[in-house]
Amino acid sequence: MKFANRPIVETASGPIAGMVIEGVCTWRGIPYGTAARWEPPRPATWNGVWDGTEYGPVAPQTTYGWGDRVVGDECCLNLDVVRPYSDAQLPVVVYFHGGGFFSGASHTAVLRGFNFSKEIDCVYVGVNFRLGTLGYVDLTSLGWEGTEHWEPNPALSDQIAALRWVHRHIAAFGGDPARVTLMGESAGGAAIAALMSSPASHGLYDRVIMQSAPVMGVHTAVQARVWARKLVQYSGLVPRTATAKELRAVPVADVVRAGQQMLWRGGGLKELNPCFGTSIGGELMPRHPLQQFKEGRQAPTPMLIGTNNDELSVAQLLYFSKGSRADAARRMLQAHDPVGFDEISNAYGDLGKRSNFAHLLTDAVFWAQSVRLAELHSQHDHDVWMYRYDYAPAMLRRLGIGAMHSMELSALFGDTGASKAKLLLGQEQSVLTEQMQEAWGRFIWGDDPGWERYELSNRATRIMERESFTVHDPRADVRRAWQHFRMDGWSGDESSVAMPRPGR
Repeated sequence: MKFANRPIVETASGPIAGMVIEGVCTWRGIPYGTAARWEPPRPATWNGVWDGTEYGPVAPQTTYGWGDRVVGDECCLNLDVVRPYSDAQLPVVVYFHGGGFFSGASHTAVLRGFNFSKEIDCVYVGVNFRLGTLGYVDLTSLGWEGTEHWEPNPALSDQIAALRWVHRHIAAFGGDPARVTLMGESAGGAAIAALMSSPASHGLYDRVIMQSAPVMGVHTAVQARVWARKLVQYSGLVPRTATAKELRAVPVADVVRAGQQMLWRGGGLKELNPCFGTSIGGELMPRHPLQQFKEGRQAPTPMLIGTNNDELSVAQLLYFSKGSRADAARRMLQAHDPVGFDEISNAYGDLGKRSNFAHLLTDAVFWAQSVRLAELHSQHDHDVWMYRYDYAPAMLRRLGIGAMHSMELSALFGDTGASKAKLLLGQEQSVLTEQMQEAWGRFIWGDDPGWERYELSNRATRIMERESFTVHDPRADVRRAWQHFRMDGWSGDESSVAMPRPGR
């Protein structure tokens, strides 16, 4: 199919007009659904031609994730489509952004997908979905009258709705609905683990790429109640007498700011107990993703999975003082597994040392969980390839920062015009971009990424560097220390939330 300078595609939802820019065709802000607050989405339709030349609203959030000014709109269920200017039918990549489950958007500068779509030769779809207190808190856990039609997992329901939209409509954009790869980083990677574990999403994709996915960001029933009650309190309601109707009437800015209070005053990183996450229970998420993987109930798709070597090197400076590191590590890990801490701490040495503590944090939140997923998926005879992104320019190495969280995105997407990319990658960007796009592209097109499969007998892991190479069972002693650690449920005490049970 050939596209004009103002390409118009016909879909079952209605016609959509896009534009040609930087050698790609793009259609922006396409509504894939509409949803009342905390309810599941319904398909979106429109009259006339949809103007897809402007990006759609982002999910309500504070500026830069931690500010006070609230931006975005509750009508945020939209997606962007990018494809090369050609008539070829191409494989599809559906990207779920990160942002700690409370911030982010499909069209931040590095994620727009122009270069990625051209170099990979694919149709790229970036998805916006509900975040924070509007997407990742299970208010049905309160048992209130009036919440019967609310969705325990609004964000997950949005993501499934987006995949259904892609499955139904992407052929109109020259995409192949039989070749759909899910890709996500950080919270977006965790979303993919949840999707693979949700029977409702199976059959809507055939490959997955999970980058730095914090799989323990899943709420047990206890966690869900804890955070739902805090949302009620910080929204300015009286917990004893609050009702579903009153909570729904709270202005969106106040609901979002309540989430900021939850972030600052809650357990968060310090107990591996994030206030936002997918909740266990309900039709979409019957059990913890790790339990689904253990029993072979996950989607049987090929998987490319990995982490960065120094994910939380900066975060540990912000949240933990030198004298508190060892106690913080014990408290954090014992909230999940009361008996596994000593074996793990021995593998790192002195946790008062900044580098040792940073590696423990990185492994607890990202690496050990990704290894566990890779192991479980491989044990059920599904193809798995694993990587570790190690490259960092000399300046960041000297500062003890290394290959921190999200750094690989600039290399992968190849946004050479971004000042952040130049800072993070230095003169090596083109080399790293070429390596990563070749590997990711091979995988997206149905091949292996260019190295051995990850199996328990070899644990092959690709180290992404100036000159990438494959190692077998990297950091084996540390991996063994984590192998029996419980990752499928927070065991903290609900009584730590000193507030009355909300009324009906």
